[in-house]
Amino acid sequence: MCRPGVWTRSVDPECRQVGVKGKVMGMWNEVVSMFLNTLTPKFYVALTGTSSLISGLILIFEWWYFRKYGTSFIEQVSVSHLRPLLGGVDNSSPTNSNSSNGDADSNRQSVSECKVWRNPLNLFRGAEYNRYTWVTGREPLTYYDMNLSAQDHQTFFTCDSDHLRPADAIMQKAWRERNPQARISAAHESLELEDCATASILLAEEEATTIVEAEKLFKQALKTGEGCYRRSQQLQHHGAQYEAQHRRDTNVLVYIKRRLAMCSRKLGRTREAVKMLRDLMKEFPLLSMFNIHENLLESLLELQNYADVQAVLAKYDDISLPKSATICYTAALLKARAVSDKFSPEAASRRGLSTAEMNAVEAIHRAVEFNPHVPKYLLEMKSLILPPEHILKRGDSEAIAYAFFHLQHWKRVEGALNLLHCTWEGTFRMIPYPLEKGHLFYPYPICTETADRELLPTVFHEVSVYPKKELPFFILFTAGLCSFTAMLALLTHQFPELMGVFAKAFLSTLFAPLNFIMEKVESILPSSLWHQLTRI
Repeated sequence: MCRPGVWTRSVDPECRQVGVKGKVMGMWNEVVSMFLNTLTPKFYVALTGTSSLISGLILIFEWWYFRKYGTSFIEQVSVSHLRPLLGGVDNSSPTNSNSSNGDADSNRQSVSECKVWRNPLNLFRGAEYNRYTWVTGREPLTYYDMNLSAQDHQTFFTCDSDHLRPADAIMQKAWRERNPQARISAAHESLELEDCATASILLAEEEATTIVEAEKLFKQALKTGEGCYRRSQQLQHHGAQYEAQHRRDTNVLVYIKRRLAMCSRKLGRTREAVKMLRDLMKEFPLLSMFNIHENLLESLLELQNYADVQAVLAKYDDISLPKSATICYTAALLKARAVSDKFSPEAASRRGLSTAEMNAVEAIHRAVEFNPHVPKYLLEMKSLILPPEHILKRGDSEAIAYAFFHLQHWKRVEGALNLLHCTWEGTFRMIPYPLEKGHLFYPYPICTETADRELLPTVFHEVSVYPKKELPFFILFTAGLCSFTAMLALLTHQFPELMGVFAKAFLSTLFAPLNFIMEKVESILPSSLWHQLTRI
């Protein structure tokens, strides 16, 4: 035994081990104490100031890189160099840069950014919108939307010569009435004088409570409208007044035939609706502003006649024509249909995308870039409401109008929604940043949110906004680090002694685990090794 106070010539091994350990611990404590005592307040000021400066420079560079390229430099380098070493696979779909650049130049549209368009598939006020109000007590249409419809009716259904016919003069005032009951009363008064096509249109739209009643009134309007059209067609070249009257009668006839086709579609006579729409497009090929082809596309999709859908897209998905969500997403649906039933994200990540899959993914990216609000409605991540009578292209209103009628067609194609779910968010990694540059289309207009809030009932619907890019983690981290170190530098400069005490306490706490580890190592390692270490 090693007993204190008893001196012997021979040194017990256990006593030698205790002495060696004590000597090592003493040396370690002495080194730590000397290190802490040599640290002056100036050192802490210099340390924190240098750290703040370095982190500030990193923050400035990261922010500049993010503003220019839309991603974090540190994150990009980490993914590019570390992920391959860890065996990661990039699931982002490859794109054909040459075709993308070509499309970017060819798809420029000289259309006003926030132009409001008439919804090609708008519902009937009396038979659909009003029934919704009776059941729920909610108003599906905003005042702004109904005011735009009133302006459309005055533009399409009236002309300067209406005062010559009493029935047309009454309807000219009726279209300006804000009170629905006053409009309906004026339409009945007009019909009492003579057959009036526009009066029958108003009653079919607002008074009829079922689609069957609306169809009956539109057929009545068709007989009158065709007679007026034939008479004005013969006199259109006799002067500006007759030409304006013929233009009005043309708009009335096209509107009636289109709504009759929509009635047939709603009543289940889809083939009849397709025939009516085709005949209407042949008879009036120049009236593309009505977007009758979108009604035809929806009816053909209901019949699952995908070959005819492709033929219509080949004609209207042209660089010289304005795009729409119906055009872009229908094209994506057709390409997704070819591969969606066998598509698996796991298999695609292992073997890569085939040519057909790549085309489908690119079509989805193109559609999402045009209108990024549609996928959440198709994937039922947001609840649908009744579509408005007017839409803003690339806006939330257009997304609602498209998904309301086309969600069933996406569900009918096996695996199409799964492919959309796996790929649609990848679009935003391809769009240049800032958004002023655009990719395949003009950059997303910033005015859509304001216009959509006027078109959509915000009382019970949350307007979807363009998904903004979030700041990368490393920018937030460097910003926090820069602010923290700058604050430490300022406090150390103002209160050097107090901060020195805090710094020594922090370092002592920081080294405490290391002291604990050293004690554990001492108890494990043999005394001979400690003896050799002390000699070194």
